[in-house]
Amino acid sequence: MAALETFIRVTRPYLLHACLLEILFSTLVVLYVQSQPAHSDDDWARHALERSLHPPIGLPELKVPKSDPLTAAKIGLGAKLFFDDRLSRDNSMSCASCHVPEQGFTSNDTPTATGVGGRALRRNAPSLFNVGYMKRLFHDGREGDLSAQVWGPLLSPLEMANASPSEIIARINSLRDYRGLFQTAYGRPADARNLGQALAAYQRSLLSANAPFDRWRLFGEADAMPLSARRGFSLFTGKGGCARCHTVEDGYALFTDHQYYNTGIGAQSAAGGGAMGDLGRMAVSRDLADIYRFKTPGLRNVALTAPYMHDGSIATLKDAVRFYNRGGAANPGLHASIKPLGLNDREIDDLVAFLQALTGSNVDALISEARNAFDR
Repeated sequence: MAALETFIRVTRPYLLHACLLEILFSTLVVLYVQSQPAHSDDDWARHALERSLHPPIGLPELKVPKSDPLTAAKIGLGAKLFFDDRLSRDNSMSCASCHVPEQGFTSNDTPTATGVGGRALRRNAPSLFNVGYMKRLFHDGREGDLSAQVWGPLLSPLEMANASPSEIIARINSLRDYRGLFQTAYGRPADARNLGQALAAYQRSLLSANAPFDRWRLFGEADAMPLSARRGFSLFTGKGGCARCHTVEDGYALFTDHQYYNTGIGAQSAAGGGAMGDLGRMAVSRDLADIYRFKTPGLRNVALTAPYMHDGSIATLKDAVRFYNRGGAANPGLHASIKPLGLNDREIDDLVAFLQALTGSNVDALISEARNAFDR
């Protein structure tokens, strides 16, 4: 006992000194960490919000509902939902199963999308790049509200197969990892309205531009596009007549007029199958004049989003140009603007080169953000 007392008496000053040093060191570490810029897992969502508020060169201002302004919390929550397999009834697929980030937010592997149980759907999955600018959604334009559009695939028995919105909301509210997220983003628990709004918030952030075309056209960088692509742009706006539907505005370009056209693809598939096939816009409008008409897609990042057309029946960009060069597929409702173009092989290659120059400079960053959201 005496020996222990002696040890404590001798070592106490040193022990106290060591404790003080440890406390001082810990305090300095805390102060240092607090002084550094935040680098949380949600940094990507703040960058996505900034991009949405200040779109890349070549895109116009993004219009967002005043009743539902974008925030980083909404975008982050939307991304979590977008990559969550639990939004399908059998926990087998998410929105990203058909809109794969590395495949241009569509699916390059199959002509048409695949639903629960491996069911093949009848239409190609549209790319989600710049979807926030689209006036109407789906190939037939049957929906005009991005936050409402999400319920189509969620409730389709062939896609994500949920029985009702309430089934999905009950499931989300039962999951521990969603606790507090809707409250933080929307000030209330999950419901049918804010679930759709959150998914729309993430999709609105998928803006991609500042392509070689933009730098050449808007900044006058002569070497931003190769000569073949520059010739291709002249064909696009001239002999090819592409810009009549894939419009190019002053100061920006979405490459769509948001209208509907019969190019012959719908009629072609109907003839091949011996049935009416996919009626396109007519199924929505009930107007016979709209038979086999489909929405003009935007062309940004089009080189990344094969296969093409509403049914994914055209495998490559060059094949798509060749299809229009021969005047589409003849049928009684073929739009007057669809006619043989008379392009030679070099002109076809030039037009493809121009379309390849529409790939945005931030595609890799968007994919990285998507992976960040998925891996959280």
